[in-house]
Amino acid sequence: MHELSVTESILEIALRHAEQAGGCRITALHLVLGDLATIVDDSVQFYWDIISQGTIAEGAVMSFERIPARIRCLDCDLEYTPEPGTLECPECQGIHLKIITGEEFYLSAIDIEKNAP
Repeated sequence: MHELSVTESILEIALRHAEQAGGCRITALHLVLGDLATIVDDSVQFYWDIISQGTIAEGAVMSFERIPARIRCLDCDLEYTPEPGTLECPECQGIHLKIITGEEFYLSAIDIEKNAP
């Protein structure tokens, strides 16, 4: 359910930036999501379609770029992509880990149409 509040924040950010840029319509949003992020693309899209109605962002296309998880084992220094369902090191089965990538979640770009001069 936290996707609703996240999506509301995305809308607020997009509307604010579009206004500052003199935009009359938001046509697309580009989101970056790490594989370990607890955000579900389909839920964000679902809420977006509802909460953007009646705004200059209505009908904007959302694209999602997925960033794979990369982990470094702090016991043996192996850097690896974890298997689904586990994070433990495939080399030493260590659990003292550092996440290098995979937790990302941000709005990387907003496409807008500007008002005619």
